[in-house]
Parts: sequence; structure tokens; C-alpha cells
Amino acid sequence: MKKSILVFAAFALISSTIVTSCNTPAKKLENAEENVTEAKEELTDAKKMYLEEIKDYRKVTADNIAANEQIIADFKVRIENEKKEAKADYLTKINALEVKNSDMRMRMDNYKEDGKDNWETFKTEFSHDMDELGKAFKDLTVKNVK
Repeated sequence: MKKSILVFAAFALISSTIVTSCNTPAKKLENAEENVTEAKEELTDAKKMYLEEIKDYRKVTADNIAANEQIIADFKVRIENEKKEAKADYLTKINALEVKNSDMRMRMDNYKEDGKDNWETFKTEFSHDMDELGKAFKDLTVKNVK
């Protein structure tokens, strides 16, 4: 009796495995097509998010560069009343910062979308350089009186 129950259970297990694992070629093709469609949609969404991130970052960067240009203009007005040698020193520093600021604008404008990994690397380096430029602007506007 036990033997017949074990044989019946084994037969049922094998039969159900065979029945459930049998997919027709049409069903396999349909599943593959669904997977491809989903993958394309995910890729499209990822690319859209990537391009949106670049667009947002460009806007933030442009705002920062414009703010730097305003700081330069304000500082030039502020140093008009300085002594000749101090004014010359400030103008030299301002000109160097103007060049760096315009270089940063040019780097951002010339960036071409060429992959998420390259974007992350570019963004990290660019953010670091922008932070350093921002620190240089803050150091310039601090008056060191002893």
C-alpha cells in the first residue's frame, strides 16, 4: 500500500513537472517579445532621466557662473576707490577668475552626452572645479585687514 502511494505521488510529481514546463514555441516567443518591449521602455525611461539630469545640471551651473560674473562686476565697482597698487593686484586676481569662469562655462557648453558613466565622471570633476572656483571668489571678496 505504501509502495503504491509513493509510486502514485512520484508519477503525479513527474507529470505535473512535465506539464508545467512545456511551453509552446509561440508562448516562448510571446514571452521574449514582452521582455524586449519592457527592456526598451526601461532603456527609454533611463535615457530620458539621464538627459533631464544633464539639463538640470546645466541650468544650475549656468546660474552659478552668472552669479560669479555678478560678483566680478560688483567687485570691480568696489575696488575703484582702492590705491593704485592694491587695485592692480585685485584686477590681476579678477582677470584670472574671469578666465576660469569662462573656461568653466565653455567646458559645460561643450559637453556632449556620451554615456552615464562618462557623465558621472564629468559631473564629479566639474562640481569639484566649480567648488574650488567658488572658494576663490569668496577668498577674493574677504578683506584681510591686519
